[in-house]
Amino acid sequence: MTTDRLHLTGDDAADRLLADDPMALLIGFALDQQVPVQKAFSGPKVLLDRLGSIDAADLATVDDAALEAAAKGPPAIHRFPSAMAKRVREVAAHVVATYDGDAARIWTDAEDAADLKRRIGRLPGFGAMKTASMFAVLVRQLGVDVPGAQEALPTHPTLGDVDSPEALAAYQSTKRAMKAEQRARPD
Repeated sequence: MTTDRLHLTGDDAADRLLADDPMALLIGFALDQQVPVQKAFSGPKVLLDRLGSIDAADLATVDDAALEAAAKGPPAIHRFPSAMAKRVREVAAHVVATYDGDAARIWTDAEDAADLKRRIGRLPGFGAMKTASMFAVLVRQLGVDVPGAQEALPTHPTLGDVDSPEALAAYQSTKRAMKAEQRARPD
């Protein structure tokens, strides 16, 4: 399946940007921690509007003060805008150094599912859960087809399952319930 938008923000332009611009997708995932999904994945569009570009080379070299000001807003792109500005720069610098500034090469150059997961997992701030979720989005929503992709998809709910605003609400409800259950367990 290939889509012209990811249903992660509730804003059509921001959702389309995530599907159209590989760097936007990476930024959204980089910001996806300790804030609602909608906030995290709206960040790339906000940065684009404020900076005029989210090209990896531009983000890797933009003046620190300009990037931080764009992240802080108001409104801020994240509850920790300075830290996330630094994270966005780290991701962009990684894309420049490793993929000549072409974020899509993370998946277009991948040999197979294991290689793609390794490439995603090497991005600054991308742990196992974020890697699995981005992998699922790439395969289920954006049509990335590498050998072993279907077999390597996570069996638990991820953002890769979100194909509508209703699916996002269901995903977030399930995630909240899982977190509540984890908190309720005695250590």
